[in-house]
Amino acid sequence: VFAVCWSPDGSRVASAGRDRTVHVWDPLTGTCSLIYRQHSSYILSACWSPDGHFIASGDTDGTVHIWQADTGTTSFIYSGHARFVRSISWSSDGRYIASGGDYGDSTMQVWEALSGDILYVHNEQNRIFAAPWSPDGSCIASGSFDATVQVLDALGGNSLLTYRAHCGPVYTVAWSPNSGKLASAGQDASIHAWSSATGETSLIYTGHKRPVKSLSWSPDGCYIVSGGDDESIQIWST
Repeated sequence: VFAVCWSPDGSRVASAGRDRTVHVWDPLTGTCSLIYRQHSSYILSACWSPDGHFIASGDTDGTVHIWQADTGTTSFIYSGHARFVRSISWSSDGRYIASGGDYGDSTMQVWEALSGDILYVHNEQNRIFAAPWSPDGSCIASGSFDATVQVLDALGGNSLLTYRAHCGPVYTVAWSPNSGKLASAGQDASIHAWSSATGETSLIYTGHKRPVKSLSWSPDGCYIVSGGDDESIQIWST
């Protein structure tokens, strides 16, 4: 299982992975209500639309499927990537998607969710592991194998700043709830929290002993949970 995500209203969970399916299920009972089976290769990423009506899922063939979360009906298939779609995020208004290409692709692409019309292709980094959209809709952060995180103007694609404080690939990037800060982590096992406007580092957390692969802020912005290759999940104060 490579991707797990909550529906916006908290009533359902979607999970996806190596078996080429996405399961939608009840988090209280574990009952599966729907299985989406239209991918032909491993699924690496999945994300609900802000209104909860659609799920976007990306696979190792470079395709992103947009499908109806209630029926499993495919609405659109985007084929702009050459290979691995490692990350997917929706704009806050649900109109656009940012998808990050990992091995064999190395682009972050922003496009209209239900038509596939491309806004721009960001190709200034090597292998994109994370491309989250800011909660306020203004920016996208792109974490890369080249140890950088770039903050881009979401709809224009202009680079606003580049964060270079990590000393290895950046595997995960997460926005604070107010969009004022970013947390980033990766191969160097350290987690950096920094200003999305200036790139100034506010803290570095070093509790993990091996690479960190997953980050998430609490809704109040006071805590971060991080998961690492050291087989630990750690919750700590920001």
